[in-house]
Amino acid sequence: MRYISTRGLAPALDFRGATLAGLANDGGLYVPEAWSRGPEGGIAALRPLPYAEAAARIAACFVGDSVSADGLSADFRAAYAGFVDPHIAPLMPLGDGEWLMELHHGPTLAFKDIALQWLGRLFARFLGQRQLTILGATSGDTGSAAIHALAGLPQVTVVMLHPHGRVSEVQRRQMTTVTAPNVHNLALTGDFDDCQRIVKAVLKNPPSGGELGAVNSINWARLLAQVVYYWTACARLGGPAAFSVPTGNFGDVFAGYVAASMGAPVARLIVATNGNDILHRALSAGDYSRGAVVPTTSPSMDIQVSSNFERLLFDLWGRDADCTRAEMGDFDAGGRLTLDAATLRQASQHFASAAVSEAEAAETMRGAWHDHGVLIDPHTAVGLAAARRVGPPGPGVPMVTLATAHPAKFPEAVRAATGVKPPIPDRLAAMLEGEERMTVLPASEAAVRGVIAELAGLGRAA
Repeated sequence: MRYISTRGLAPALDFRGATLAGLANDGGLYVPEAWSRGPEGGIAALRPLPYAEAAARIAACFVGDSVSADGLSADFRAAYAGFVDPHIAPLMPLGDGEWLMELHHGPTLAFKDIALQWLGRLFARFLGQRQLTILGATSGDTGSAAIHALAGLPQVTVVMLHPHGRVSEVQRRQMTTVTAPNVHNLALTGDFDDCQRIVKAVLKNPPSGGELGAVNSINWARLLAQVVYYWTACARLGGPAAFSVPTGNFGDVFAGYVAASMGAPVARLIVATNGNDILHRALSAGDYSRGAVVPTTSPSMDIQVSSNFERLLFDLWGRDADCTRAEMGDFDAGGRLTLDAATLRQASQHFASAAVSEAEAAETMRGAWHDHGVLIDPHTAVGLAAARRVGPPGPGVPMVTLATAHPAKFPEAVRAATGVKPPIPDRLAAMLEGEERMTVLPASEAAVRGVIAELAGLGRAA
């Protein structure tokens, strides 16, 4: 299995190379040269398997000879050993064909754990004695999940950027109270898009003399781990299912597209956004244009540039790297891209979308509690509201909303909507007691490069 860049100028890599590189050196994103078919026997073969073994079967479709079958099984078992629910991504019925898929049973109570706990083991496996500086940008959950997966790993230095004052207190403290000497938190005085822009710029032109890698969803291996739960949900439900996915960076919902491209019976993918609705505007009206980030109660979705959308556009444009490079170069420069009618028709075969207001998200949290006795976080509420607005593609098709974070990560928003403060799980309470460590910096590429160079003892980029 070879991986190619969406912009066509970077060398093709194997799975190991693509995992360690993260971003392609031409500014594009790595994708498989062709979509692999799913595991032999499809969902029927996956249904009786433990989650870790199902994950190993699906990942095997894309890793080639980079990891053996036994190695995949061992790594996934180790990755999920600390999850509090043995099903890893259990389904909860709400009634009338509605389901929640709970993805928050890992160490940091967010769906990012499912991918990043595995990614940490891949880094350890692939690096050997080599040293790698891992650079990441987070709008809230990626940072804590990556830090908890990589803390103490001797081959890795972690530099995580988050927008200062624009993540919840719980999200921030999950990152900044980690005392492992290889973890460094940078709080930038900007928004998430600033953090993401700087990460991509540094990865494209790294400091001389060292190796950089990425843990954001620009890293293909992270997306691959997220493909698994679309397959396992369809397997448990016994057939086609629709999925509503609260998303900002398009990574989680693109994983659903990958599952469908492999042959999983994914009937519809609903792209659920909050007021930062660039993805909804793009898919409904062809308007992929960058605006100002609006702070909301679902901060992990407060994004106006969705990196993984490039992967979808590459596919919709016939995998034409020249076209993708030109169009995305124009978007990078001007912040605007118009999708034509043919592209929108292709996208509509897989995706629907909805933008959910703050009031609607709060009402959905309130309804989930009063009608079902279930507390959900604001991101999950955006997904559930979008699921109900768009609906399934046909009668009898289950509608699964991805519950991407535990409500205790956003206690004030949940209490304001429901009147109930969610109880704090023991594993979260322990994270919130320590002293914080972070460095506040301007949202400047030069400032971040300086920190990276100092930590790694490297020369500055040319």
